[in-house]
Order: sequence, then structure tokens, then C-alpha cells
Amino acid sequence: MTDHQQAREAFESALAVARTEAAAFDALCALAKATVGAKLFTVMTVDMKAMLARRAYTDDAGNYPTSGTKPIEINPWFEIVHGRHETFVANTLADIDKVFPDADLIGRLGCGSVVNLPILLGGGVVATVNILHEEGYYSPERVALVHETLRLPAMAAMAVALTMSPLPESRPSEV
Repeated sequence: MTDHQQAREAFESALAVARTEAAAFDALCALAKATVGAKLFTVMTVDMKAMLARRAYTDDAGNYPTSGTKPIEINPWFEIVHGRHETFVANTLADIDKVFPDADLIGRLGCGSVVNLPILLGGGVVATVNILHEEGYYSPERVALVHETLRLPAMAAMAVALTMSPLPESRPSEV
């Protein structure tokens, strides 16, 4: 059995007994760290009618708390993730700085690359999985691994989380 198989089985077992939104995303975070690698892992849900994003999960509550919302900005990142339902990848802090206002904090945390994987349910983006690591970490091979190992588990974790804490009217995202 490969490490990835063991990680997938651990994810499935943890998700099967998850009783909270945090437990569902804890399982997904553990899977991401065991398979793809991440120094920072968050999940942002979206309310497209209100044009607000909410950090539903974080593995670093001190720097990235789950409280509050932030406005969704229409920018090139938005077009990639929400418009085309594609994964956004930036492998330098300079590229991160072009789309995220917290690039300085990201750099201070030792991160310089990011993958934002859209979670699609009901035909639209309901959330993004955001994994960050050192600069240059998310090679094309690792991004392919993100898709292979996290896309369906992210949908499953989100579906479980929704049974615990329904999202506002946000499906499907129409922009």
C-alpha cells in the first residue's frame, strides 16, 4: 500500500465520522499535507449573491482566523477560479502579490507559492481549497497531484460540511 493510499483511507475514515464542518476540513487538510504538501491550508466559502467570502477553515488560526467575511473582488484570479472553474497557481511571492493583499504575511510564514482549487457543487464554485508552501513548490507535477488526489475529496468534505452548516444561496456561481 502506498503512502497516498494510506492517506486516502485515513481521509475516508475521518470524513465518515465527521460531525462538524471543522472535522470534515481537518480530514481534507491531513490528506493534502500527506499527499501534496502544504505549510498553510485554508478553505474559503463564497456567497456570490452577497459577493462575500468566508474563511471556513484554517490550520493557522493565529494568522488566518475563521471569523468574519471579506468582499469578493472581480480580478484575473476571480476569472480563473470562478469564471473558468480552473485552479489558480502562483509559484513566487511576486505573483502572489499581484492578486492577494496579504502577500507580505504569506512571505513571513515561509510561503511563496499557492494553489487555489475551486470546489464545485451544483454546477458552481462554492468554495476554494487554498494550499501554500515555499516558493516554487507547486510544480506542474504537484498541481496534477492536487487535481488527482484532492478534487473529489474536496467535494466530499464540502458536502459533509454543508450538512453541518449550510452555505448562503451561492450555487451555482454565475458571473
